Amino acid sequence: MENNTATIEKLIEKSEIYAKTTLELCKYEAVYKSADIFSNLAVKIAVSIVVVLFILLANVGLSLFIGQQLGEIYYGFFAVAFAYLCIAILIYMFREEWVKTPVSNFIINIMKTENLG
Repeated sequence: MENNTATIEKLIEKSEIYAKTTLELCKYEAVYKSADIFSNLAVKIAVSIVVVLFILLANVGLSLFIGQQLGEIYYGFFAVAFAYLCIAILIYMFREEWVKTPVSNFIINIMKTENLG
């Protein structure tokens, strides 16, 4: 009888150790995942800022060039603004095929990859 009690106590002790270890492992995995997500986000933000600055300066240069060719500087800004209006209308008209479906598929593929890996 005493042998069974000692065996049960050892089993309970090992179960407690296993539970604590599993909890620690879950904590470390959460920290790793969050660090990975935030580091990727930081890189994407930095690259996005550089791309936005490039596009902004390229648009100003293009506007000035077009304005110079048309005779008045502000005509160039109107031309570039009109081009963006046309692009916005096209994106709005084809938002399902060009934006919503590809973004949804991208998110689904990431979720599949994360669950398999």
